[in-house]
Amino acid sequence: MRSFLGRDILSLKDFERNEFFRVFEVAEELEPIARSRRNSNLLAEKTLVTAFYQPSTRTRLAHEAAMHRLGGHVTGFSDAKMTRAGDFYQESIKDTVKMLEFYGDVIVMRHFQQGAPAEAAKWASIPIINGGDGWGEHPTQILTDLYTVIQEKGRIDGLKWLAVGDMRMRTMHSLAYALTQFDSQITFVAPPEMSLLPEFKEELSQYSLNFREAEHVEQAIGEADVILVEPVVQPDYTKSRDERGKEVGLTPANYKITRELLATKAKPDAILLHSLPRMDEIPTDVDITHWSRYWQEAFNGVVMRMALLALVLGAME
Repeated sequence: MRSFLGRDILSLKDFERNEFFRVFEVAEELEPIARSRRNSNLLAEKTLVTAFYQPSTRTRLAHEAAMHRLGGHVTGFSDAKMTRAGDFYQESIKDTVKMLEFYGDVIVMRHFQQGAPAEAAKWASIPIINGGDGWGEHPTQILTDLYTVIQEKGRIDGLKWLAVGDMRMRTMHSLAYALTQFDSQITFVAPPEMSLLPEFKEELSQYSLNFREAEHVEQAIGEADVILVEPVVQPDYTKSRDERGKEVGLTPANYKITRELLATKAKPDAILLHSLPRMDEIPTDVDITHWSRYWQEAFNGVVMRMALLALVLGAME
């Protein structure tokens, strides 16, 4: 297995099967630190730089919380408009990253341009972690989801997945790439204009992913062990900021996970994941059902980032 020391975390296409399990193993080892709400000194001499060109609640703060839990330090920006990259100068990724690498030991980047973290990795002498790049990928979120499934189900192999939402989403891309390394089936449910792109389906077929598509959640929810949901009411992820200029539409019933649907159609031991934020695709009365696991995901998001930071910075091997 390749070492994680100094490694960029850009795409789950880069991960081999045993590397997933190594990350899960380290996360499990570090979890008691977060569970007991204490900080260690594992990365006391290291600094994380956050470079967020797009809004974030969970991804940025989970990385920052993870670094604090490991005793490290954090600096960076959460609004590109307050930097030279987002003002009059429109500073290039190369120039920005060549500066940031002197301010810390690892950079987590979220960007509205697909491929921006990979571009940063070309110029940086320190590890780059992709915190979401346009419609590209979101590897740390899907690692969090997979870790949640491992914790809840004890396995990934042999499970049937249902993915509901906009298949252009970076989380959906990372999920599909990840599942190519496991013996899992997945059904994708999306509005026609948000379905899997032909070139992406061709790529997944080449990877031998066992997948199919359905038009309605009711056609697949009864078989699902894991239900992963994203909104179909989405902002434009190719923009640095996409604020509501008018009222947005509601989620059509085909792509909504209600309490009634779960009670009448879902397996009793199925688990429901959502990376959040949500619109109305999962009503709030689902939160207190035994299917929901998105609050556990939030906790696991800190633990997963702890594992990745410890690995790429060499505190764990």
